[in-house]
Amino acid sequence: MSGSPEGSSRPRRAPLAPRLSRSELDRDYLSRLAGIPALLAEPATRVLVLHERQALGTADGALALRDPAVLGPVDAERFAFLGRTVSASAHLAAGAAVLAIAVDDATAQRIGPDGPWLELRRAGALLDARDAGLFTQALALLNWHQVARFSPATGNPTTVTQSGWVRVDAETGRELYPRTDPAVIVAVLDDAGRILLGSNVEWDPGRFSLLAGFVEPGESLEAAVVREIFEEAGVLVADPEYRGSQPWPFPASLMLGFEARIAPGATTEPRPDGTELRELRWFTRDELAEEVSAGRVRLPGRASIARAIIEDWFGGPLDDGAVW
Repeated sequence: MSGSPEGSSRPRRAPLAPRLSRSELDRDYLSRLAGIPALLAEPATRVLVLHERQALGTADGALALRDPAVLGPVDAERFAFLGRTVSASAHLAAGAAVLAIAVDDATAQRIGPDGPWLELRRAGALLDARDAGLFTQALALLNWHQVARFSPATGNPTTVTQSGWVRVDAETGRELYPRTDPAVIVAVLDDAGRILLGSNVEWDPGRFSLLAGFVEPGESLEAAVVREIFEEAGVLVADPEYRGSQPWPFPASLMLGFEARIAPGATTEPRPDGTELRELRWFTRDELAEEVSAGRVRLPGRASIARAIIEDWFGGPLDDGAVW
């Protein structure tokens, strides 16, 4: 008998592999409780150095994980514990603790005068799994510490505990934890298999990506997909299918990737909202390949889940040299 049995589920698809979702690190909760001084006392401990949201790298494009001693005397509260390596490498033992720290201009010049200083959007797709996970986590934690120096409930200063993973209201003792903002990002498809891409009003003409938006309080991910696509594009989608996720620390998002099709009987004519999107276009695979090759369309960088979803739909890499 041909065909699928009634009530059968969708066929299983290969999981997405967004570049910033990779990690080879044991986050080791118990070591957080031990505290930074104990971690600094371990001879194998290394530190990831951040300056203006960039990480110190090596000449071959990896992260330059340094001995903490190169920093000189540093307040322990300035460090954050990222985790322990799960395998050995040429310059790092298995089980070594890795810390992160943000430094000022003078320190950055002293310990890394020749750089290179790596930017996550550009370097994230090129780093190996360990370094991609370290950089993503470090940047997310740094961003949180910068906005959590005072309690949102009382305005009191906060102090750092648990090796950079908790801040405490100095007066009330209330604990604050790092926050992540969930956002959906969606490949909208029609019955012909075309994909809908949009150009944001803040982007240069020719830049296109998937449609995305934050999940609102009390809202499911699936409901957020339907709402965001209708708000931004004026089209109704149905049956969102989860495809994968990726941290996106710009400054604190978790991107939840979906694929959704135009609802039966609904219009396929998109209407840009004019507030976030200036242009919406449907592309076949051949049309997108031609536009990208000619340089008329620029896609999201390879570090983004948007690129992973688009190339998953396309069926392979699209060569455009994208870095944004």
